[in-house]
Amino acid sequence: MAETELTEVVDFLALHAPFDALPHRVRHDLAGRLTVRYHRRGSHLMTVGRDSDELMIIRSGAIETHDAEGRLVFRGAEGSACGSTTLVGRNPSRFDVVAIEDTLALHLPAEVFHELRREHEVFAEHFEGERAGLLRAAATAVATGRHGEPILRTSARDLAHRAPVTVRADAEIAQAARTMTDEGVSSLLVVEGERLVGILTDRDLRRRVLAAGVDPRQPVSDVMTSDPVVAPADASALELLLTMTEANVHHLPVVEGGAPVGVVTTTDLMRLERVSAVHIVGDVAKQTDVAGVVDFAARTPRLVQQLLEQDVSADDITRVVTSVGDAVERRLIALAHEDLAARGMGPAPRMCWMVLGSRARHEQALGSDQDHAAIIADDAPEGAEDYVAALAEQVVAGLEAAGHPRCPGDVMATNPRWHQRLSGWRAEFAQWLDEPVPDAVLGASIFFDSRPLAGDHELHAALVDEVAGRLPGARNLLGHLAAQAVDNDPPLGFFRGFVLGRSGEHKDLLDLKRGGVGAIVDLARVHALAAGLTVVNTRARLRAVAGPGGLAPETAEGLVDALEFISHVRLAHQSRQQEAGLPVTSWLSPDDLTTFERRALREAFHVVRRAQRALAQWHPGQRRT
Repeated sequence: MAETELTEVVDFLALHAPFDALPHRVRHDLAGRLTVRYHRRGSHLMTVGRDSDELMIIRSGAIETHDAEGRLVFRGAEGSACGSTTLVGRNPSRFDVVAIEDTLALHLPAEVFHELRREHEVFAEHFEGERAGLLRAAATAVATGRHGEPILRTSARDLAHRAPVTVRADAEIAQAARTMTDEGVSSLLVVEGERLVGILTDRDLRRRVLAAGVDPRQPVSDVMTSDPVVAPADASALELLLTMTEANVHHLPVVEGGAPVGVVTTTDLMRLERVSAVHIVGDVAKQTDVAGVVDFAARTPRLVQQLLEQDVSADDITRVVTSVGDAVERRLIALAHEDLAARGMGPAPRMCWMVLGSRARHEQALGSDQDHAAIIADDAPEGAEDYVAALAEQVVAGLEAAGHPRCPGDVMATNPRWHQRLSGWRAEFAQWLDEPVPDAVLGASIFFDSRPLAGDHELHAALVDEVAGRLPGARNLLGHLAAQAVDNDPPLGFFRGFVLGRSGEHKDLLDLKRGGVGAIVDLARVHALAAGLTVVNTRARLRAVAGPGGLAPETAEGLVDALEFISHVRLAHQSRQQEAGLPVTSWLSPDDLTTFERRALREAFHVVRRAQRALAQWHPGQRRT
């Protein structure tokens, strides 16, 4: 390369990251080690499945990067680079890189690339960040439908396809019925001015007017549902699904600024052909015995299989599975209350039934065991503990019949330790916070992933809010939780890139839970608790602590992407096990993974390991990274 051309290359590198951060002498030396090549429009710079031993920096022209399925991942022009993920991962390319214009590229040999990574941290960090970006592409790919659109992300505004049909609260019931007939709708939104105050459905007319013999000249306000559950106009179809299943409603008003903009019905959601969970939850709530509940719970694996076939994200699938699980457990609790009342053990004391673990986080997969507890009000009558114990026995038996094994660690409301009065829980937490012995650390980590499911939710809120205020100062407990989070090593190794089970039933199998999903959950928990946050969902925790004083935003988003990809692979594996009649586990053979999955999993585990190493250098009260 002539001296003039060499100078031009040095000047070019000085304009583009990460070369601009290198010392001038390094850039000058680097320019002499580059090769300039011309690529005609349409030619491939890289091909899926082929090794690459160069980094290519675009001097002029433009390129497109596509994944193995042909989806566009990246479009780059002058200053862009390709080939780094193959060089860093030392694996064949996962992408096709094509010149979309006549392109001039600077080719950097692999040995020079690795030399720069070893000697210049800023260079290494830049390309680690690029790997994280491509992990994001992998996570996005499994959450995108066949036509390139995110599944279940249609907005409420789009689903509410017609303007709202409204009626005033003081209008006569008969007038409202005529309006529903004339407009061909099954519900009316009741307004005062522009403000939504209620909803009247055809079911309300049958049950509250005709069956009850109410005079149709009375005002709508006498029979409407006041202050109904609503959804914001920008809510996704998935959020609508969760709201409707949890509230057990079939008509959901959509509002913007307090004013109604339309109604979404279960029929609207069913047009998406992805939400049979709505019917499962509705049918579960109608069951009059445990056998009926168990029958509908058995449909969950098929629902998961359908959602996987439609490329729904792991986040969305686990939320749907959680909604079904909540409905099952709520109905079992209600049936148990009815049975205990019939046996003369009622009335039920004031209490709160909580779910723990993955269900509390809205992250339930297939084959999960039971984790639940109960808080009994301090003013509950004597013998309340006996009632709750009897209630728990029935619920546990029902859940077991529905496919949820008993917790091996006995973290269930049948255990006296896990059904206490509020004052007992407060004393338990005081011990956990002040004397964090190993058993206390385990108990605390379980309870901090809790959510009220049935009964008096205020009991749970009172306890959680009180404890959250003390957590940032609980240095010993946070230190133990951090050590626990760091201890879950991702299964990375030299043999095929993964550490596999060495003996017994898990020989030569890869564990996606302990060092994968479980490790990310532990990392998110300790960072959130150190900040005094009460949110329990893992993705919400990671995003809540991202920023100044918390996790670096790129670390948080990298963990979110890693969680999505690992969870999706795990769900697909569990669905195949369920269909084959095998026990559902998080252990799978690397041979069952596609080349794309193996490489993306390695990148996801690397993200986890880096976050663990950062946490290992942290102590409570120190700025988190």
